[in-house]
Amino acid sequence: MKKSFSIGAIAIIVVMMMVWYFFGRDKNSDNGVVVAVKQGDFSINVTTTGELLAKKSQDINGPAGLREIRIWQVQISDIIPEGTLVDSGQYVASLDKTEITNRIKDLETELEKLQSQYTKTKLDTSLEMRNAREELVNLKYGLEEKQIVLDQSKYEPPATIRQATLDLEKSKRAYEQAKKNYLLRNDKSRADMQDVSASFDQSKRKLNQMTDVLKGFTITAPKSGMLIYKRNWDGTRQGIGTTMNAWENVVATLPNLKDMVTKTYVNEIDISKVKVGQKVNIGVDAFPEKKFTGEVMEVANIGEQMKNSNAKVFEVRIKVNETDSILRPSMTTKNTIVTSVIKNVLFLPIESIHNTDSLTYVCTVNGKKRQQVVVGHTNENQIIITKGLAEGDEVYLDAPEGADKWKLSPLKL
Repeated sequence: MKKSFSIGAIAIIVVMMMVWYFFGRDKNSDNGVVVAVKQGDFSINVTTTGELLAKKSQDINGPAGLREIRIWQVQISDIIPEGTLVDSGQYVASLDKTEITNRIKDLETELEKLQSQYTKTKLDTSLEMRNAREELVNLKYGLEEKQIVLDQSKYEPPATIRQATLDLEKSKRAYEQAKKNYLLRNDKSRADMQDVSASFDQSKRKLNQMTDVLKGFTITAPKSGMLIYKRNWDGTRQGIGTTMNAWENVVATLPNLKDMVTKTYVNEIDISKVKVGQKVNIGVDAFPEKKFTGEVMEVANIGEQMKNSNAKVFEVRIKVNETDSILRPSMTTKNTIVTSVIKNVLFLPIESIHNTDSLTYVCTVNGKKRQQVVVGHTNENQIIITKGLAEGDEVYLDAPEGADKWKLSPLKL
């Protein structure tokens, strides 16, 4: 009885072990992760990190005319926080007015001096011209007197007549000379007045120009939108305490959030693969659950030095096809540029491919052997199998312990 019980128990245990071995055993438990050969379209991609930008934006400019008044840069003394939604005409920023107000004060002082000089010149000219006119009248009277003397001396001795004639000639010359001097003085007086008046008008125009420019030191939004600080050439934001130069007087921008692009950089090894028009899969780091599509719209022809590195990179701009209210400038994106698609091929994860000298092989689950294979193109995670395997064949992702002693199965001719 006991013997029969023992045999039955052993039989049950053996059956259970066989069921577990064939049906309940975890394939990954003893020899690692198993993957199957897949067949389908194979994408060759270039993956980069980028930054969202608005394709179009409205600049919020500082005052125009800074160069005309010879102010080359102005400090931003105040600006509202980046990301603020503003309405048209709403306050945005103010610039430091110290330099321009000091120059306005200097011009006002100069104008006062020029006004005094203008008044003084006008009075001096009037006095001088009045004296010249009186002198001319007196000389004319004197000329008439000499003429009368000459007329009355016709019965006098010849010497007296001669003397009267000479006196009349002298009076005529003096009168004619005085008339010429009067005209010259008049021209000179006008020139002096014009000179003083021109200096006064010039300074007045400068003052008016500076006053108009000063009005632009308080900056308002030209239209409604979201305020984004201007980025400098080194990527820094132009906020409070930074300077705005007269050649590029942009304080901030109002991006069009309905038309976004992502700016990225591709290394010199991969740039030859990237072409305008290629499709792109875009992810946003801040919202990993969101996925977008895009298209390469610009590829730089000239590379540039990457910061803190010897690597050369090329700027690539990618248009974002979709519109979403979550998208904001400066958000970080992950861009997968599909450079080519190979149709209907076999492929495996790259990790499942092993090499010894001149041989490339995989570790198969069926038969526990090292199967020689021929591989093709790769992408970030997978590799094409051109010979040695069929769709559905199972291989180990990592070589199991002792796999180097497995039988090597060569390619079938």
